[in-house]
Amino acid sequence: MGTQRKAALLSLAMLALIVAPAAWTLWQVKAAGRLEIASSNPTPYGYTWSLLLFLVPVAVLGSWLVRRPDLVEQRRAILRVAPFLIAQGFSLDLFFGSRFLLFNNRAATLGWDVPIVGGCVPVEEFVFYASGFIVVLLFYVWNDEVWCARYNEEDYSAGLARNGHLVHFHKESFGVGLALIALGWIYKHFVAGQEGWPSYLTFLVVIALVPSIGFFAVVRPYVNWRAVSVTVFALLLVSLLWEATLAVPYGWWGYQKRAMLGLTVDAWAFLPIEAVLVWLAVTYSTVIWYEVFKIWQASKAPAAAAFLGRGGSRRP
Repeated sequence: MGTQRKAALLSLAMLALIVAPAAWTLWQVKAAGRLEIASSNPTPYGYTWSLLLFLVPVAVLGSWLVRRPDLVEQRRAILRVAPFLIAQGFSLDLFFGSRFLLFNNRAATLGWDVPIVGGCVPVEEFVFYASGFIVVLLFYVWNDEVWCARYNEEDYSAGLARNGHLVHFHKESFGVGLALIALGWIYKHFVAGQEGWPSYLTFLVVIALVPSIGFFAVVRPYVNWRAVSVTVFALLLVSLLWEATLAVPYGWWGYQKRAMLGLTVDAWAFLPIEAVLVWLAVTYSTVIWYEVFKIWQASKAPAAAAFLGRGGSRRP
């Protein structure tokens, strides 16, 4: 337990070593420049082609996974958790896309719109979130099984036996979630001086911390924090390249100010901080759910018994 806590804190410290000086440097930009675009269509199908940033790693890592006969349980856990994770991404578009996002450059897409609550979004959005969650999941699994395999906990059968059932209220995660939402509202109203609720931040907190509130106490010994840190660094690099230099400056997508916190990185085309935080939230949530499903599989218990400890017996 102590080793896992130290590994988690070390991962956070490594992230802070990069984020803190980078944030301070970007904060010193007092007069941000703007991209001047002479063409009416500077990036034909730009959003569509850029999806390769996720689709190529998914194809490569997926090929690696299916060629590993020793990773049967990992593949089974991925197949079970992937639809659930993708549904989370789709829910952002379906229910909040018209409130959070803007799509001003439709020439950067195929032009195929999908109806959502309050409007429509390009079909690329659904490919983006589906492939995004999958690449996070596969990259974590690859790090867990190969790059950081030395720190991989293998005795998953003890997880349920030690705790009785999977769902255990984690008050620290609940407290952090409430604090982040409260601080977000205070910042938006009293520092940024903007109206409205920080809806996107609230969504990210819910995505990240709801599984943590319910399962962190059980899955903590099984999370490979070294694998998490490598995954976070890789996803942040790709996402910042994608959004700060391409998507937002060229209008592939943008963000509605009323739903945002009001804290932007001006040097990156006024990118809202939520666009940076989203992949931290997605990675954390993905890892928690994946480890939950692995513990459940190892227990061979029915869902009700595994998650809530109610009746049932071990599956043969």
